[in-house]
Amino acid sequence: MSSTERLQRYLTDERGGCGDEEVAQRLDELEELDAAAGGPALEADVGVLSALANETRYKIVRILHTAGEELCVCEFSPLLDVSDSAISHALSQLTDAGLVTRRKDGKWRKYQTTVRADALLVALNGSRR
Repeated sequence: MSSTERLQRYLTDERGGCGDEEVAQRLDELEELDAAAGGPALEADVGVLSALANETRYKIVRILHTAGEELCVCEFSPLLDVSDSAISHALSQLTDAGLVTRRKDGKWRKYQTTVRADALLVALNGSRR
């Protein structure tokens, strides 16, 4: 059964009858919905969510958010059970995703969450019961 046939069957069940014109109208509405939900923002958002979809990266963002200030890369080592190389790689990915900022301070690199990262964590925290 094609997706159009399935949609027609659904519309018939819901509306008590459905012709080709109603199916075409609904397809137009659904295509507008798809266009509004997609676009360039969709790809960027998936990139951000992918960056958070790893325990080490997510924990780094949560630590930075909770700290509310910049932290040096060296301050993550005692908190995370991964190598320094893994921490640096995670921070690089988070920076590329726009979730943390990096600043060089002499020989040290300091990191801080972005407004977007803070907003995502606030939303996640607020959705827990």
